[in-house]
Amino acid sequence: MEKISKTYDVPPPEALDASTISQSVAHQLRRAHGQFMQRFLHYFSVVSLRPTEYSVLAMIAENPGRKQSEIAAALGIQRANFVALMNDLEERCLTERRDVPNDRRSYALYLTPSGESLLNDARRAEADFEAECLERLGGTRARDQFLSLLARLFG
Repeated sequence: MEKISKTYDVPPPEALDASTISQSVAHQLRRAHGQFMQRFLHYFSVVSLRPTEYSVLAMIAENPGRKQSEIAAALGIQRANFVALMNDLEERCLTERRDVPNDRRSYALYLTPSGESLLNDARRAEADFEAECLERLGGTRARDQFLSLLARLFG
């Protein structure tokens, strides 16, 4: 049997109409997330941390001794995913779990000296990244407004 192929006129790229998606919050957030991740990974490549790992280390540093479940809940990370993440951070000697008195099912989380050192380096990378974001947004007032809008959207 002979295969019939159809040809379609494909408009040149400059003729594409993107008016619908350019006004789509979902589309713009997806694009912004992709670009954000590229920039974040660029800045944090010197410390070999992904965004979630950085958030976990920072949260533990600010809340040493808190339960694993509390840190996971505060960051919105599902329990199973958080356990795997903590296993990885512990294998890298960045964090440690300690037993919680009177609670055999829970662990308290702490940074190791290596974790504290890496977090200090990561905070410098974050400061550089934040400075770039601040510049792109147009200053602290615009950043505060942007964060407020995100909180309204997802808070």
